[in-house]
Amino acid sequence: MNHFGRLFQISIYGESHGNSVGVILDGVKPGIPLSSADFTADLLRRKSGGKGTTPRIETDEIIIESGVFNGYTTGAPILLRFLNQNTKSKDYSNLVSHPRPSHADYTAKLKYNGFNDYRGGGHFSARLTLGLVSAGVVAKKMLKNVKFSTKLINLGGCEDPKEFNTILDAAIKANDSVGGIVSLKASNVEAGLGEPYFDSLESTISHLLFSVGGVKGVEFGIGFKGANLTGSSYNDLIIDKDGHTSTNNNGGINGGISNGNDIEIKVFVKPTPSIAISQNTFNFNDNKVEPLVITGRHDSAIILRAMVVLESCLAIALCDAMLIKNAYKGD
Repeated sequence: MNHFGRLFQISIYGESHGNSVGVILDGVKPGIPLSSADFTADLLRRKSGGKGTTPRIETDEIIIESGVFNGYTTGAPILLRFLNQNTKSKDYSNLVSHPRPSHADYTAKLKYNGFNDYRGGGHFSARLTLGLVSAGVVAKKMLKNVKFSTKLINLGGCEDPKEFNTILDAAIKANDSVGGIVSLKASNVEAGLGEPYFDSLESTISHLLFSVGGVKGVEFGIGFKGANLTGSSYNDLIIDKDGHTSTNNNGGINGGISNGNDIEIKVFVKPTPSIAISQNTFNFNDNKVEPLVITGRHDSAIILRAMVVLESCLAIALCDAMLIKNAYKGD
């Protein structure tokens, strides 16, 4: 589905080469100051144009269609829209019968019986993450005191930031791509967010993170490295009356509920599947494996622009959890 949230609800829409993409927000409280300028910083973090990103340059000018009046949210649904203006649809016509490896070309055609808009990846394009970033901006305003820190901690298997530029240059020169790992941290998160079992805070955060194209792994706290520890080493010892712990191996969540410590997450984003190297993959028209050379404009490291998207997803999940907790209290 294209909808997420119980109280802070988001619905994304659009296709990469359609008229526009965007998001509808519902559950936003009235009286929050909101203008197009509030979105500028995060939209610039997502914007292409830097090394390793797609040459497709869009203005990404946000259009606030509804839900804001005289500079404040009204409590009505908010529609945020972005026009698609720099499209080259002919670059994708051959991919209907000769789909890209590790991309959604093949699975989308199967699911929608060939009626899907395949141009630029259609509804599966990273272009739609504009809606997630925009929703994240509003979520952060509602979360008020929560602070977010997002870092690239691994690029192409390397954990030394001094080498990231060299790795990126090598991928660009080879017409190839690289993935990596992003570290997300949310500080000043109140305790008590999340529900047991199916709506645990890990579940809802992971749900959103995995909805971002290219995400293939999510770890909380120490993650899989915890397999090397015993219980006595893994346990986070409580050191004060506010629930702060000496370590944060659980990533700030116990029993699916935030414990007042920082929410710490690591996210693996795979290498961009659209690369300019010839690849031998099945051509459904010719009924045989043939070389495919992908043209068009693509990122050598989509992870560079995905970082703010992942941060936004974390904010959206925390905002929804906060509203649910407040509902219990009647706030």
